[in-house]
Amino acid sequence: MRETTGGFTSVELAREAAALILPSLTQGDAIELGEIAASIGRERALPIAIEVRIKDWTVYHASLPGSSPENDRWIVRKARVVLATGHSTMFERVLAEEEEIDWYEMKGLSEETHAIHGGGLALNVKGLGFVGILLISGLPQIQDHLLGVEVIVEYLARKGELQ
Repeated sequence: MRETTGGFTSVELAREAAALILPSLTQGDAIELGEIAASIGRERALPIAIEVRIKDWTVYHASLPGSSPENDRWIVRKARVVLATGHSTMFERVLAEEEEIDWYEMKGLSEETHAIHGGGLALNVKGLGFVGILLISGLPQIQDHLLGVEVIVEYLARKGELQ
């Protein structure tokens, strides 16, 4: 098997996404997810921008100290990937690496407008599927992804939804 970014496999990332199903995604839920991410970011002094969307509606955005407008540009590009595929940006990147394809060419999308770099996570709701996106930018892409997973796990723990 070809080595992939972060040593992830698409199967592991799909399993991870299936374990991170939310009970709901209301405006309040989106804000809570964003606040969890911001709290972790402040606690660790991470130079990140955070965004939570319900589909293409930005419900929460925070730019923590050390982040820059460039992080917002990355967030927009990552969000477009998740909106186009319903999968995390890390899943799309790893799958392309496993299949040894040029993701942008295969999808007919531009790297200028889309970014298959970790940190864009699809938010799926029980019974509804893909309804939103958690976006993190400012760390190396593997850490962006892992922080997003940590945020969702913390949210689910608070809701008593972890199995």
